[in-house]
Amino acid sequence: MDGSIFQARYRVIYGDTDAGSVVYNAQYLRFFEIGRTEMMRAWAMPYREIEKQGFILPVTETYLRYKAPARYDDLLTISVCLAELKKVSCRFHYRISRADDEREQLLVKGFTNHACVNRRGKLTPLPPSIHARIAGILEGEKEKKSADHH
Repeated sequence: MDGSIFQARYRVIYGDTDAGSVVYNAQYLRFFEIGRTEMMRAWAMPYREIEKQGFILPVTETYLRYKAPARYDDLLTISVCLAELKKVSCRFHYRISRADDEREQLLVKGFTNHACVNRRGKLTPLPPSIHARIAGILEGEKEKKSADHH
């Protein structure tokens, strides 16, 4: 992960796990969303502001690489960075880890791509005001911030 990295913390709840007592694979996409949403809120603008302007950023592509399982009550660190910003899309990279015996163990890494669409679902360029705020994440080093979610 290159660039400014935002970190959010999340405690795994029982409802995140499957019959094997590990976090169900699709939950990691939700964890990615938690990290991305909190980074946008802290460093650019809340998604709510983007929606108020009549735009949404739906996920158009995802990739997840599972390295180790998370379990109930694990405290996870969700690291996210904005990897790319284009005229009509953006890409975020993620790493989810857990502290084990004084070291971080990588559990999952991946990315999501997002397109900008208007309320009718038509692909549209990011408005200059939104693009500039998101571009601010890429400009200069942001100090690391964190958010906790339980």
